[in-house]
Amino acid sequence: MTDYDRIAKAIRYIEEHVGEQPNLDQVAAHVHLSPFHFQRIFSRWAGVTPKRFLQVLTLERAKMLLKVHDMSVLDVCYETGLSSGSRLYDHFVQIEAVTPSEFKSAGVGLTLLYGIASTPFGAAFIAVTTKGICKFSFVDEESMSDRLHILQSEWPQAELIEDQPEIASIVDKMFYQDASAAKPLSLLVRGTNFQVSVWQALLSIPPGKVTSYGDIARAIGKPKAARAVGTAIGSNPIAFMIPCHRVIQKTGDLGGYRWGEIRKHAMLTRESAIYDS
Repeated sequence: MTDYDRIAKAIRYIEEHVGEQPNLDQVAAHVHLSPFHFQRIFSRWAGVTPKRFLQVLTLERAKMLLKVHDMSVLDVCYETGLSSGSRLYDHFVQIEAVTPSEFKSAGVGLTLLYGIASTPFGAAFIAVTTKGICKFSFVDEESMSDRLHILQSEWPQAELIEDQPEIASIVDKMFYQDASAAKPLSLLVRGTNFQVSVWQALLSIPPGKVTSYGDIARAIGKPKAARAVGTAIGSNPIAFMIPCHRVIQKTGDLGGYRWGEIRKHAMLTRESAIYDS
């Protein structure tokens, strides 16, 4: 069992017993670790102590994040010229859309490096071109052959080469390097103009904050397109770096997530604990 699997199991346990407010000993016992070992693993994974993490692991936290002076998170960001965290993220992650000619060629002359690497949120399948990361999806039950089949269907004329060291270095940049010192990460996405505009808007949500589907719709000038925004978010090809996990329902409920609601909760709570600590 990986550290993330243990953390996910702990989060699920806390959610199911939130009314009882389980203490450190109880949560550690549930994941079959000593309190000392559990606290050490948890702090290494989250960057904060379990106690701090538990303080933000509630739906009320999500509801509060949506109530910033009666304005949406995106509205506040735009009014203030974006928060420092968001501005840094915008500079660190840059989206480039596939051109019509590149789409039509289906990857002719293109080489894609791919592999599976461990991340703080479980194993992930990643593919990259010279123009940027084009695929990032969390791996649960799917095999490597399943993932390759999907990748090949999207780029049928491209050459696919397994390169685990390159993929490991990309994961290191994503999760473990200081964004202020690292070179920007480029993302190469395939999608309609509407989808790309939604994915671009997601980059404006600061780490540790959340917004709603309706707010994203208003931010891209399509205030009545909240449902279509949800569909575009569900089609996000690059998990985490295009932070669709930061979009929740207006009621404060987390809503669904392509790679699992527990994983979404883990991402939001980890970011909130780190950036608001």
